[in-house]
Amino acid sequence: MGLEIEYIEGQTPLDEDEKEGLLIKSITTRSELDEFEQFNIEKAVQWTLSKKWKPEYVLSEDFVKELHKRMFKEVWSWAGEFRRTNKNLGVDKCQIGVSLKQLLDDSLDWLKNKTFSDEEFALRFKHRIVRIHCFSNGNGRHSRLIADIIISQIFGKPVFTWNSTNLNKKGEARSKYLSAIRLADNGDIIPLINFAKT
Repeated sequence: MGLEIEYIEGQTPLDEDEKEGLLIKSITTRSELDEFEQFNIEKAVQWTLSKKWKPEYVLSEDFVKELHKRMFKEVWSWAGEFRRTNKNLGVDKCQIGVSLKQLLDDSLDWLKNKTFSDEEFALRFKHRIVRIHCFSNGNGRHSRLIADIIISQIFGKPVFTWNSTNLNKKGEARSKYLSAIRLADNGDIIPLINFAKT
């Protein structure tokens, strides 16, 4: 029996060949997958807490890929690799590298010129990287963790609380989060900043 996943609003479906990259073949349900992924993510968070990086490294393609790999390498063989298929959201697969480079260059410029407040910087980065959708799976969780790393490592402030709930599960908090993302898509970043801080 293969992996059968029910997707909720805002989640990106995996292609069959991406599902083949599952390293733990005994996983067959969404709840089992979530459990193993969360365990791997917790290890990645511990790794981030034991490090201190320069802003130029955090805001690099190498770091973006390394973080994703650390978050999912025990579950997916393609962890840390850009997706090779187009999805229901995100840029065309051929544009991932270019779009990410634009974001990284912009963010270094924002940092140099102090264009945004610390929170707005981190959440604008989070919003743009999730819109690019670099990876086959885990983009939302990856973008939230990278925002936490930016706010804590670059700006020396506490990580975001993200409504103190699991945003990977259906519910009111996820609906508010997706609504804030949509507003950011239309140029209003404030609801996303407010959500991240609640």
